[in-house]
Amino acid sequence: MSSLCVCVCVRVCMCCQTEQQMGTAVASQMADPNREDEQVTLLGEEGLRAGGQALKLGFVAGVILRERIPAFERMLWRACRGNVFLRQAEIETPLEDPSTGDQVHKSVFIIFFQGDQLKSRVRKICEGFRATLYPCPEAPSQRREMAMGVMTRIEDLNTVLGQTQDHRHRVLVAAAKNIKNWFIKVVKIKAIYHTLNLFNLDVTQKCLIAECWVPLLDIETIQLALRRGTERSGSSVPPILNRMDTFEDPPTYNRTNKFTSAFQNLVDAYGIASYREINPTPYTIISFPFLFAVMFGDLGHGGLMFLFAAFLVLREKQLAAKKSDNEVWNIFFAGRYIILLMGLFSMYTGLIYNDIFSKSLNLFGSHWHTNYNESTVMHNKDLQINPSLSADYDQVPYPVGLDPIWQLALNKIVFLNAYKMKISIIFGVLHMLSGVSLSLYNYRYFKDRISIFCDFIPQVIFLTFLFFYMVLLMFIKWISYGPQNDFPDSPACAPSILITFINMVLFKNAEALPNCNTVYMFAGQGVLQKFLVLVALLCVPIMLLAKPIYIMRQQKEKHVQLVNGHATTENGDAEGAGRVVQQPPPAGGHDENEIGELFIHQGIHTIEYVLGSVSHTASYLRLWALSLAHAQLSEVLWSMVMTKGLILESWIGGVWLWFVFGFWAILTVGILVLMEGLSAFLHTLRLHWVEFQSKFYKGLGYAFSPFSFEVILNTASTAVEE
Repeated sequence: MSSLCVCVCVRVCMCCQTEQQMGTAVASQMADPNREDEQVTLLGEEGLRAGGQALKLGFVAGVILRERIPAFERMLWRACRGNVFLRQAEIETPLEDPSTGDQVHKSVFIIFFQGDQLKSRVRKICEGFRATLYPCPEAPSQRREMAMGVMTRIEDLNTVLGQTQDHRHRVLVAAAKNIKNWFIKVVKIKAIYHTLNLFNLDVTQKCLIAECWVPLLDIETIQLALRRGTERSGSSVPPILNRMDTFEDPPTYNRTNKFTSAFQNLVDAYGIASYREINPTPYTIISFPFLFAVMFGDLGHGGLMFLFAAFLVLREKQLAAKKSDNEVWNIFFAGRYIILLMGLFSMYTGLIYNDIFSKSLNLFGSHWHTNYNESTVMHNKDLQINPSLSADYDQVPYPVGLDPIWQLALNKIVFLNAYKMKISIIFGVLHMLSGVSLSLYNYRYFKDRISIFCDFIPQVIFLTFLFFYMVLLMFIKWISYGPQNDFPDSPACAPSILITFINMVLFKNAEALPNCNTVYMFAGQGVLQKFLVLVALLCVPIMLLAKPIYIMRQQKEKHVQLVNGHATTENGDAEGAGRVVQQPPPAGGHDENEIGELFIHQGIHTIEYVLGSVSHTASYLRLWALSLAHAQLSEVLWSMVMTKGLILESWIGGVWLWFVFGFWAILTVGILVLMEGLSAFLHTLRLHWVEFQSKFYKGLGYAFSPFSFEVILNTASTAVEE
């Protein structure tokens, strides 16, 4: 407020040089006959009678909110009938409102009047508009003296404020060195006392009792920690740790490290394993990147992914210390080991496909040879290389992967389609069979023998006799119908596996191909296929009815034993006459409801498995579809972009190649690596969650959440940063 007094005093000094000059200025302004608002004179009749004599004027000065100035001026004019003179000026610097703390804009004003009556009226108006009035001496010398005193006080206050600011800065700098330690201590203390609040008092009110879950392998470590705490605290009574039995379902705790934690998170996203249920993570560590690589098989794209993940792994300590807030980057960093294996496996499958940026590597030389001149090839469009001739083919398989000659073949797409489609079905059936096999470990551990005979065995038979048999037909066809074989075992007489499987399920006789003697790959195939289908169909009612009927018979036997036991007690116990005998529950009721629910649940489970076996097998064809799409998109990108930079010659072609290569590299990384990689990742995740884990994994448990200062501090730090 001292700065406001200076403004008032300066304004007073400017406006009130002498009382006589101010009176003359006021009188001349108020006596302007051209202004309608000033028809009433400021001094009235008394002032007119006074003539040229000096008038004794009073004044008040203060500050008011800027938005109240118009209403304030109108109120003064009407209440005082124009017998006041108001001058105001805006204060450019915003001021802080002491009551609310908000920044407000104010104006300084001074009001001249004559007489005590107008003085009282003006002060009341100022109070009504919540204006702040400041005392201002009438004599110029006193005003100058007061202004100098205000300036001196302002300088003193600025000095005090500066010293206070410096002192506060030194204190805060000293405190900032310990703020992290204080934060950690406060969070730890809060967590400790929060946990202690969960304890219960003993009957004697002298000790605390708590029940908690403890990993069995860590009991000795916990006992040592309790003993160490007792010694450090100087307590004479050691804590007691007893292992107790409970009917509650324990939480699930899977020990992980920085390599396996990412894979465990993928499994836990589907559902937390029940206690002692088999964990799919060890199998997912290998199968997940492998199935991803089947769809993403490219030596070049896989190499880019591997190098990026290797950078994250090698610099993981420095990158983890930065604690980035970017969610996308944190996702990539958390899954760096998954990306590393996906890139490594993609390089392997790319080598098998002999595909690097849509091109092939000629590592061992092609095993195919062309013994024709250019004129022969140009004039004979139907000319083909015969794999049965030694002159055209070396009769030896290519050492690793595909022969590079397929890159130039016109039937490349046809060959790759057949090859990738078959390996997709093979991998899919083996993957599902492994999932069904893992369910046996769950049944054996939980001693669920009825599920082994009524669920596991029929499921394995159904899946093996139908779909694994189809896989065997693929290998039989590859072996029996080679290009070296003569009629009738030539590739032209090889039956279609798809047609064979459809005829097998429909019990339909196959038709022989033209100029072929047989419709089967081996003797007795027709009879064997009918037997396999009948046994597979027989497994369906076993899965549907065997388990509910067995459980229903068990309950009836228990019910009969319970009735016989009560009858024996009533007839043989003489003392039982005076006691109330509990009657056995009547047949039906809640038991019948449970049996009905069991039939419904088993029916849903059977239908889901039978239909799922068909749909899941077809679902694995996504391995072929995405692999083909990725290869074709890579080839299109090379032919439509990169080739444009290779057609020009001289130095212009070299410069143009730089720009084309940059554009091709951006599209390769953005589309083929990132977008296609994300698509393949999501499809692989679906294959594991639905097609694989649904065969044995229920995921109905809950995770073990131990007391951990590290987790608590990380959570608190994240909350503070947000």
